[in-house]
Amino acid sequence: MSQIERIKQAIMADPQNATYTERGIEPLFAAPKTARINIIGQAPGLKTQEAGLYWKDKSGDRLRDWLGVDEDTFYNSGYFAVLPMDFYFPGHGKSGDLPPRTGFAEKWHPQLLQELPDIQLTLLIGQYAQA
Repeated sequence: MSQIERIKQAIMADPQNATYTERGIEPLFAAPKTARINIIGQAPGLKTQEAGLYWKDKSGDRLRDWLGVDEDTFYNSGYFAVLPMDFYFPGHGKSGDLPPRTGFAEKWHPQLLQELPDIQLTLLIGQYAQA
């Protein structure tokens, strides 16, 4: 088992994520060792969580267009890491999705970033990532 897989298993075993794990929902992120670009966004939306694939919605279409890459390159090239501020859909609020859970990124990002030695560019997408 790779270190990334061990971290994923730890995320799923964390009591903070028990309700997701019990429903069979896995954390949505990508951390290929060959990644050169790290994309940090808010958190998966409901549509992407249901699809089981990060950035698989209209905002992902816009992101890939902006990056100038097709879906195959984005998902399969190994060039892109995707570490959102929360790896699970946080739920709906009064005016959109709820914000990512506090402390989630601080807990898991450092462990994952240790496994991504070739990151050359980090894109912070959205107010929560930028804050």
